[in-house]
Amino acid sequence: MARIVILGAGVAGHTAALHAKRKLGAEHEVVVVSPNSKWNWIPSNIWVGVGRMPAKKVAFPLAPIYRRTHIDFHQALATAIWPDGDDDEPRGAVDIRYTDPKRSGQTARLRYDYLINATGPKLRFEATPGLGPDGGHTASVCTPGHAVDAAAELEDVIERLKAGQRQTLVVGIGHGTCTCEGAAFEYALNVDHELREAGVRDRAEVVYLTNEPELGDFGVGGMVFEEKGRRVTSSEWMESYFHERGVRAITHAAPTEITDRVIHYDSVADGPGSIEYDFAMLLPPFGGVGLSAFDRNGVDITDELFAPSGFMLVDADYGTKPFEEWRAADWPRTYRSPRNPNIFGVGIAFAPPHAITRPARTAAGVVVAPSPPRTGMPSGMMGKAAALTIVDLIRQGGDARPHEAPMPELAAACIASTGVHMLRGSAATMTMSPVVPDYQRYPDTGGRNIDDTRGEIGLAGHWLKRMLHTAFMYKAKALPFWYLIPE
Repeated sequence: MARIVILGAGVAGHTAALHAKRKLGAEHEVVVVSPNSKWNWIPSNIWVGVGRMPAKKVAFPLAPIYRRTHIDFHQALATAIWPDGDDDEPRGAVDIRYTDPKRSGQTARLRYDYLINATGPKLRFEATPGLGPDGGHTASVCTPGHAVDAAAELEDVIERLKAGQRQTLVVGIGHGTCTCEGAAFEYALNVDHELREAGVRDRAEVVYLTNEPELGDFGVGGMVFEEKGRRVTSSEWMESYFHERGVRAITHAAPTEITDRVIHYDSVADGPGSIEYDFAMLLPPFGGVGLSAFDRNGVDITDELFAPSGFMLVDADYGTKPFEEWRAADWPRTYRSPRNPNIFGVGIAFAPPHAITRPARTAAGVVVAPSPPRTGMPSGMMGKAAALTIVDLIRQGGDARPHEAPMPELAAACIASTGVHMLRGSAATMTMSPVVPDYQRYPDTGGRNIDDTRGEIGLAGHWLKRMLHTAFMYKAKALPFWYLIPE
């Protein structure tokens, strides 16, 4: 009997666990380790954050799902990996510290035959002084709890606006190396929509603060669409939309310090600046969760499994090159550790080989470099590929061909909400192929297949996003025929 241990129960980890158990049945063990008791459909946190959806609609307890599907669940935090085993046993092992109330603080060492690291990110609010809801001055929508608090703060702002007080609302990123600019974009436009619905938009200034070199970059280098026979960049598309909504954008900038009333930032083009605010929702940069690694003798080998960022090294080219020399082929295909082929790193947990958007610095040396996104649809596909590779290795032996999910070949769809209402809502629906641009294959269309890269904004997108929320919650609960819903 083989044992698969999966660290993390987000989109990538939960997807991997369900597929592995469905394929392997009772003959082999699937074990999930996660410090959180609940699964969260993070994209819908945006709606919680503007008060349009209760937190209970975006999360559910994991333990009942895993009991029903016969997956062994440990509510615990993984702290260290022993990929070569230890003095007691040559099998690999993971050290964990329990977080569930009954065993809180207790530790254990779990053995594995195969390991999937799907731990997701550490939310690095500490990277910018004053950032974040815990000890800082800004709201967040990264968790359901954060989103509930953000909605309450937004409601207070709307009440002040109704009382005739002018307010400035700033939405965006809280550090120069942030990712998930799409989520910041969604929240900014949802805030704008809520202000309009409340009849107070004329008294509010909405500012979008981002590290993107231009609107519509989203950390993926932007996109090129074809509309009515002419080509339009995602930058032109978004600039027009922001102008229509009256949202002011500060691009290619990085917050450097945040007080209870002022955001200080540095801009690549214009240098230092600041903006006074009454409400701010700024996303944090991501880092690895801080796993350590040791060889059989207890010698620290963390740098052999992980990049300095804390993300796991996989089958990518991590050589040092100028930005212009990076290629799509440098990205991973199987997400296996080169040191230990029975270990996989998927979703946000794997270390990207390079930025997709060109990194920059301000005159003062502040880094302004959007990090590559690895969330949502690609995360699920990576998790499934890793699980199916392990299934084949167990059944066929070490010569089994690995399943692949290379981001320079994967297409992805994104529906970014821009306002919630069954009649007056809207969303920006975008598809791109591939996720990581391949400038050698598509040199004239921004590195992507223009036939499969499209964008449209409208009410239909909102309806589709709401239906997808229901579909993915259904899938994550492993309800009948869940596996027919694609990643």
